[in-house]
Amino acid sequence: MAAKVEMYSKVFCPYCIRATALLESKGVKIIDIPAANDKAKRAEMNQRANGRNTFPQIFINGKHVGGSDDLAALERSGKLDALLAG
Repeated sequence: MAAKVEMYSKVFCPYCIRATALLESKGVKIIDIPAANDKAKRAEMNQRANGRNTFPQIFINGKHVGGSDDLAALERSGKLDALLAG
């Protein structure tokens, strides 16, 4: 079973683009949630991400993994593939 990956994003956000590229290189289908101009979605993101309000905020199987730098750190540490395996 493939992992469910949700990403709250903002248009033209370089960190969102970087995170998307990494996830797509792993063959992951991302559920993109544009939240920058949607107050309800942004509030939802803030609540789910424990108050973090920068973009992107990424969730794998409902677990908050953080932003682009956090995702890259998981990849460097070799932990990302296990999370994506479901």
